[in-house]
Amino acid sequence: MAPTPQEAERHQALLDSLDIAHMPRPFRNPAWRPSQRRNKNVKQLISENTRKEASVMATQANSGATTPLAPTTDGSQTPAEGAGRSSNIAQAAQNLSTLVLEKNAKATFQTGPAVTYTNIESAPSLSASQQRRYCDITGLPASYTDPKTRLRYHDKEVFGVVRTLGQGVPESYLELRDAHVVLK
Repeated sequence: MAPTPQEAERHQALLDSLDIAHMPRPFRNPAWRPSQRRNKNVKQLISENTRKEASVMATQANSGATTPLAPTTDGSQTPAEGAGRSSNIAQAAQNLSTLVLEKNAKATFQTGPAVTYTNIESAPSLSASQQRRYCDITGLPASYTDPKTRLRYHDKEVFGVVRTLGQGVPESYLELRDAHVVLK
């Protein structure tokens, strides 16, 4: 049974009202706003970091954590008896507090340099997650460990070399790595 022309028109009107293809859709959500945070270029990052370091250095100079230039720290002269007589009481008090802080710091921390984020002399990390394993033969990153000799190796070619090592050679490799193990 074919629909009547009136039913076909109502059906088409219903389809047109439900059709979402003709609705205008903006690309962005109308509630979207750009971020208030803006990206900085390298020059801005460097100048900001330089300013921050300068303020830290000024704070350290005022806190007494650094060595004063004029007075000596060996105790031979007091801060009031500095190189020139023009130093005032405030400078003398600051220099005296600097000397006291230095003496206390030397008594507390006698060995090694101060470890900071940028200090190259700081010790390596002892965390197991930070340590990489290297092949005992080639020095390449090692993914495998030989269960018999306990030597680390990079690939199957090095494994062949590890298995052909003479008596006592694996122990010397382990000794170099400070993994002293007596093999049977």
